[in-house]
Amino acid sequence: MGTTEIRVHGVADRGPEATLDRPIVSRVAGDRNAGFYRVHPGLGDPQDAAGATLEAYRWSRLAGGTATRTFSLVLLLPFMLANTAIWMLPPGRHREPAGKAICRLLAATLTAMYVLSIVGVAVDLVAWQCAAYPRCLEGRREISWLGGLPPGQRLALLALLPLLAIALVRWLGGRTWQLPENAGAGPAALGAERLADPAFWDNRVLLLRLRALHIAIALATLDLALLRALVPHDRGFPGYALLAASAGLLAAALVLLCLSQIERQGGALWAPRTVRLVVRGAVVVTGLTLGYAALPRAPWSAVGGLPAYDRLVALLFAVQMFLLLALTAVVLVRTPARGRSALLGLAAPLVISVAIGLAVSYSSGLNYGIAEYLDRGSSPTPARPLPEGAPPLSPPVAFRWAALGVSAALLSAATVALVAVRYQRSRHRRMAEEIVRREFPEAPRAAPERARAVRDKLIRARIADRLGPLLLATYALLFVLGLGAAGLSMRHEGPEDVAHLLGGPSLARPVIFVTDLGGLVIGLFALFLFGAGLLAYRSPAMRVVGVLWELATFWPRAAHPLAAPCYAERVVPDLTRRITHLTTGGDRVVLSGQSHGSVLAAATILQLPASARARVALLTYGTPLGRLYSRVFPAYIGTDVLREVGDRLDWRWLNLWRWTDPIGGPVFGTDAGTPVRAARVDRRVRDPAGLLIPPGDTVPPKISGHRFVPDDDFHRAVGELVRRLDPSGPGDGGAAVRP
Repeated sequence: MGTTEIRVHGVADRGPEATLDRPIVSRVAGDRNAGFYRVHPGLGDPQDAAGATLEAYRWSRLAGGTATRTFSLVLLLPFMLANTAIWMLPPGRHREPAGKAICRLLAATLTAMYVLSIVGVAVDLVAWQCAAYPRCLEGRREISWLGGLPPGQRLALLALLPLLAIALVRWLGGRTWQLPENAGAGPAALGAERLADPAFWDNRVLLLRLRALHIAIALATLDLALLRALVPHDRGFPGYALLAASAGLLAAALVLLCLSQIERQGGALWAPRTVRLVVRGAVVVTGLTLGYAALPRAPWSAVGGLPAYDRLVALLFAVQMFLLLALTAVVLVRTPARGRSALLGLAAPLVISVAIGLAVSYSSGLNYGIAEYLDRGSSPTPARPLPEGAPPLSPPVAFRWAALGVSAALLSAATVALVAVRYQRSRHRRMAEEIVRREFPEAPRAAPERARAVRDKLIRARIADRLGPLLLATYALLFVLGLGAAGLSMRHEGPEDVAHLLGGPSLARPVIFVTDLGGLVIGLFALFLFGAGLLAYRSPAMRVVGVLWELATFWPRAAHPLAAPCYAERVVPDLTRRITHLTTGGDRVVLSGQSHGSVLAAATILQLPASARARVALLTYGTPLGRLYSRVFPAYIGTDVLREVGDRLDWRWLNLWRWTDPIGGPVFGTDAGTPVRAARVDRRVRDPAGLLIPPGDTVPPKISGHRFVPDDDFHRAVGELVRRLDPSGPGDGGAAVRP
């Protein structure tokens, strides 16, 4: 009977060679996207210090790193955040359907916002506004031919661009990393509510239905934008009939989204036949709407913006604010009886408000960027009149408020951060100095610069624990501003209009400057995200972006089906299948997970059959399970779930953590009420190993923080777990908490 140590890397993977600390490895299972690697025969020691056979599981190619995948992550980021938010809801069965239904409705508004942003560019700015002005078409062969077409036909032709945009996100979000053999549930299963359920990582049935409904919502949104412009001009029965059909299909899709939360009791309304009927109806109505728009009609002059388009955008913005307010109320009145929730349980509303802000900001940046190009820099405002003969290209005022909101968000976040850091600096410095004195008895003999470097590292490592008040204050401020902006958008009053009314041109000019600056920042931010996503897996400075990517794509798509694919749907079944194979063949397995890999390892333990778990031990290091996941996702990875992981392994689990780690920490800690066996899981490792230069060396030990290199503490932990797996060994001995 042998032992295999399977190492699962975290964010910023450096390859299986670095994970195994061996120069030459070869793949023994899986594929290039996700595979298992061992030391190449004859080219290195295949065993670790405890005598276990080394094996690495590499999954980073599923999450990002390529240009195409990074582009999809940036484009779908609002969808990804909305999908993550539904998993952040605090536990509580009584109001759980209401909270998840609101999250899915908010996710649907993001799909509608995406469609309306493309409609604003193609239909409003180009087909309606620009095509009516010779100066806008002059010298532009790509769109000059639109000037000779009637307005209705221009709308019908340019409406094909939003359809292509819908097809693009359908293609980007339609990918899945699941293998056909990964089906863990029956054909009628619609996901699961616990990580221990076999169907949790197999939600394909639910995903297909949600995706179909979002496509129906996207098509209905496009139809409403076109018909709201055409019907008031025609005043005919066909137009009113199509308008009623589009509104009815949109309402039906939204109702089905709410029913999806009670999928086990949804009955016939949530049946696949009903969903297909709504989608096919939306496709038929869209085709009829495009044909209706292309029909010849009485002479019609395009003046101003696309009729009713700005009202539609403002209405959507107001609906988002109302739903966000409802979600906040549901979360606040649902206080969990057990477990810890981050940000007073407001993590879900906070994250989904960021998703809304990004979606509106993307839309604002796209529309105002195209408008600046089309009108050659002559945007109309109350304080900046148009040159003679210039086309008055004006996107909806809701996008203008979004651009101003970006500037306000950056300013408020920077102000609160500076105040918080300055206010808490002395207290955190005292805490760090106390840890240095307690952890390093040799501190009085160390160089002051060395002790100060360790102290500063400790302060920076605790910065994540101080973000709660900052995020709550910023959320409250932006929420109030968002409500006000939604109301003013409904009245068709932009920020420059309000400023001009309150203070005249002297106040309007700086407001216009700040708003324009916000629009520029939006474009630069999108480019930054794309570049940072490419470098996230290569540069330590961009590692936080990789953390965000992998946090957002860890969970199955249960709120927004057009988000990027969930890599854990492939990783967890892969690990489960591999460990089951090894244990069935007689091996014992030490599953070791670093950083985010520890989350995947814990999820795998919950999926293993009992026969395999009896031969498995778990080692985690740099893990965010206790410090981040149990607080942000208390309903799914709370303290009870973590204790279940320990129980299933008979507490063959060790967790190594450092004070200097800004991400990882203890899983259970030693607080009052923590069971003794759970308290023995966590072992603090001193970092650095010392403040003084060791004899025979020339430099002091480095500060590792969150970085991982197999060291003596790691090898001792693996050796102890191997002994615990040996039936003839000492069992649970030696598991006392390391001082």
